[in-house]
Order: sequence, then C-alpha cells, then structure tokens
Amino acid sequence: MSEHAADRRRFKRIAFDARTELSQGEYIWPVKLIDVSLKGLLIKRPEPWLGNDEQDFSVDIHLSEDINIFMDVHLTHEEHGQIGFVCRHISLESIERLRRLIELNLADEQALERELGELIEI
Repeated sequence: MSEHAADRRRFKRIAFDARTELSQGEYIWPVKLIDVSLKGLLIKRPEPWLGNDEQDFSVDIHLSEDINIFMDVHLTHEEHGQIGFVCRHISLESIERLRRLIELNLADEQALERELGELIEI
C-alpha cells in the first residue's frame, strides 16, 4: 500500500489470525485472514479463485468454537495475492464482537470511539 493510501485510511486494521471462510453462492473457500477492521478485511487469495467481483460475498470469522463474526462484504481490490473487502452488512451481535476484538488489540479506547463515530457517519 502506498504511503498516501495509508494516510487516507480511517479505520485501523489489526492483524488477526482466525479460521475464516469466504463464500459466494455454491462456493466456499477456507481463507487466510490477514487483517480486519470495522470497515472490512484483507485475506490471502485462495486457489483456485472463482469469485465473481460483481456479487457480494459472505464471511465467517471463527473467534472460538461457538463465537463467530458474520459479514456480507464486497470485493474492493485484489493485488499481490491478497483480496480486500469492504463490509456491506454486519449484525449488531457481530459488530459488538468485532468492536471488542479491535478494542483489545488497539489498546486505545479513544481511537476506537473515533472509528465507531466515523463508521456511523458513512
């Protein structure tokens, strides 16, 4: 990512490794989660890749055996073997789990509150 693009980023990404599945229609790919933010996620591109960037995807991030974060996402960019997605829909339960995950990793509650405020404005 260019320095200019990093400056524009409003949502801090946290590196997080969790069992993650990406799906679209009949396809389900186990994927390597690189990072996640309140606005989306970045994964390593699975092989074979048959995703249709015209349609949304569903993501299931397994935090534990019985705790998951579910998102409907849209592909925004693909480069260097990585695919970035923006969140289109997330349930209240999943956003609370994601918020807590980010809060624990940011260690800066004020930064988290700023990000939540920006998310609401979008």
